[in-house]
Amino acid sequence: MTGESGTTAAPRAAAAGRILEATSRAITLRGAADVSLQDVAEAAGVSKALIHYHFRDKGELLARLVEWLRAGVVARQDAALAGVTSAAALDALWAWLADELQRGDLRVLLDLALVQGVAVQAAVVATAQARRESAAELVARLHVLLGLKPRVPASMIADTFVAFVDGIALDSVVTPSRNPRIAFDVFWLAILGLAD
Repeated sequence: MTGESGTTAAPRAAAAGRILEATSRAITLRGAADVSLQDVAEAAGVSKALIHYHFRDKGELLARLVEWLRAGVVARQDAALAGVTSAAALDALWAWLADELQRGDLRVLLDLALVQGVAVQAAVVATAQARRESAAELVARLHVLLGLKPRVPASMIADTFVAFVDGIALDSVVTPSRNPRIAFDVFWLAILGLAD
C-alpha cells in the first residue's frame, strides 16, 4: 500500500531492518552502553533523522532490537531439530549453536540485558521467557527423538540449557581460542545421563 509520501511499507520496513542490523553490529563493536545514534546512523548509511522516524529514541531502538533478535534466535532454535534423525540430533543442535555463536546475536542480547530503561528491560524479560519456553520444547523434542524419558522436568533442563548457551556465548568472546564443542558435548552427556 502506498502512503501519502509515495513510499511503500516494504521500503520503510527494509530501512528499519537495516537500522536494527547496524545497531547490532555497532553493539558488537562498542557495547550497548557506548553505542550512539550517530554510530548507528553511520553503520546503517542513514541519517539520524531516519532513525528517529522509525524509533522515538535510543531506548525504543534498543527495545525493538531485543525483540528483533529474540525473534531470530527463537525461530532458529525452534527449527534446530526439524527433520533430523535421532543419530543426527545432537550434531544438528550443535550446528544451531555454532551458527548462533558466529552470528553474535546471543552476545548482543546479553549486552542489551544490562541496559537500563523500562522498554528495554521489558523486552529483555519477554525475551528470557520466550527463550526458556523454546528451550523447554527443544529439550522435550530431543528426548522424544532419542527415545529417552527425562527424570528432571524439561523446564528445569531448559533453564539450564539457556544459561549454558549464554555462558558459551560469553566465553566465545572472552576466550575465542577455546573449543565450545567440547563443553557442548559434556553438557549434553550430563543432561542425557539424567534420563531413563
